[in-house]
Amino acid sequence: MVIDSLCVFCGASPGNKAIYIDAAASFGAELGQHGIRLVYGGGGSGLMGCVADSVLKAGGEVTGVIPNYLKDRELGHQNLTKLEVVDNMHERKRRMFDLADGIVALPGGIGTLEEVLEIITWKQLGMHNKPIILLNVSGYWRQLNDLIKNTIAHGFAVPQTKDLYEMVSHPTEIIPALRKI
Repeated sequence: MVIDSLCVFCGASPGNKAIYIDAAASFGAELGQHGIRLVYGGGGSGLMGCVADSVLKAGGEVTGVIPNYLKDRELGHQNLTKLEVVDNMHERKRRMFDLADGIVALPGGIGTLEEVLEIITWKQLGMHNKPIILLNVSGYWRQLNDLIKNTIAHGFAVPQTKDLYEMVSHPTEIIPALRKI
């Protein structure tokens, strides 16, 4: 599978560990160096801003998609290759998905959790077959993975549900993982 662009879900906050910012910066540099366009939520703060800045610094392209009402609140990034302003969060998520060949999730808050679960659900329902990678920095996604395994153990999901996504521990593992899927 050829990956020319990636939808990245992540926090508009930096989190409370320097490793989160370091991972976002490293991943952004990887994208830029490999010529993979970043498609993300369009914010200029937190992990969102860090990954976008790193892609741009490495010479890559960045498309941000942000709802009008969040543009100022999230300090919409002003230096992107392209910034699309949409009406709402649902349109944002769908547009980001449509523009990308795969999905990567870095750590983030409730919004990131919602995005990750919906994109996994879409894949489970056969609405897409794009690769989904969770960057498990400092064990961030471990409990979500355990929760999904719990849904399987209790008969609410089939065993193949755990195969809908892959977890990696380091930003340099993302692109190789995408290429083998």
